[in-house]
Amino acid sequence: MSKDATENSYISAFAFRAAIPAAVGTALAILVILRFGTGSDTPDIILFTAAGSLSVGLLMYFYLFFSNRKRIRRLHQISKNITRKIFEDYDDVPIKRRDEIDLLTKRLILASKTVEKEILRLNKIENYRKEFIGDISHELKTPIFAIQGFLETLLNGALDDPDVNELFLQKAMKNVYRLTYLTKDLMEISKLETGELKSNFQEIYLRDLVLDVVENLQYKSQKENVTIRVDDFDKNLQVKADRNQIKQVLINLIENAIKYNVQNGSVEIGVKPSTEDPYRILLYIRDTGIGIDPKDIPRVTERFFRVDKSRSREKGGTGLGLSIVKHIIEAHGETLSIESSKEGTEFSFTLSKVNHILQD
Repeated sequence: MSKDATENSYISAFAFRAAIPAAVGTALAILVILRFGTGSDTPDIILFTAAGSLSVGLLMYFYLFFSNRKRIRRLHQISKNITRKIFEDYDDVPIKRRDEIDLLTKRLILASKTVEKEILRLNKIENYRKEFIGDISHELKTPIFAIQGFLETLLNGALDDPDVNELFLQKAMKNVYRLTYLTKDLMEISKLETGELKSNFQEIYLRDLVLDVVENLQYKSQKENVTIRVDDFDKNLQVKADRNQIKQVLINLIENAIKYNVQNGSVEIGVKPSTEDPYRILLYIRDTGIGIDPKDIPRVTERFFRVDKSRSREKGGTGLGLSIVKHIIEAHGETLSIESSKEGTEFSFTLSKVNHILQD
């Protein structure tokens, strides 16, 4: 049996079941009217009853069959598409009668969109998992093999050589630290990318937060001979954000600005109005470093992407810092911007002001 014939049989059964009560009800009504209202003879009563009920039944049957055939076929197609994971745009499907079939159609369309979103989400998670495992295996190999090489050398006799044993142990320990930082960043980026890490929004004084981060990073800047300056912006400026997450963003960006700077360079941190939204401010971190090639700017926030791989590993970078920054900013509903030249790089991101209606 063909597909159309199968669908027609179901629609016919639906129309037939609905027509029978109408035919029976009509027959009873005619029977009562003719028997008690007119006193007609029995043969006439039977004839009129049969003719009336048959006419109403057929009329009801054909009306239901042809008026609902297209709608029921649409229902069948939508449900079949869901089972086959085929998701179409149903925005142009008319909902006019607002009866049970229309209600079911609306529910099925909603179910189709929900299933589509869920499948896309699961596919995204699966792709992320595959990429994540590939990235992890690639990044873990370098420090693990380095540690293995140093330890094997020591066990093969270098342990008794005072000229190399301490040096090799220090190098092995350096790679252990690298593994520790890498594991920590991997756990954080995993929670951010899967949405497991939620933001706890609160009202925070932005200048106090910036000064706190700068104070904690002074030892790194002095070690690299880089000066950190904080512009004199309003100490009463409050923003709506997750304090710990924005602190992590500032740490990552300022550490990067120190790491990729030049000798006697500087890092400037400040605030300026957002040109696109008066209810937001723009927090920037500007350095006098080596800059980023324009072709690399779109990729610097990707996991494990490094502009200068050798220098990043030498400085202890995991390649996840800017990716963490991007995900935190996106989780806040804000935007991250990057501008760079040979004279340095500026990272900036928006933050929503507290009580902006009163302030502006």
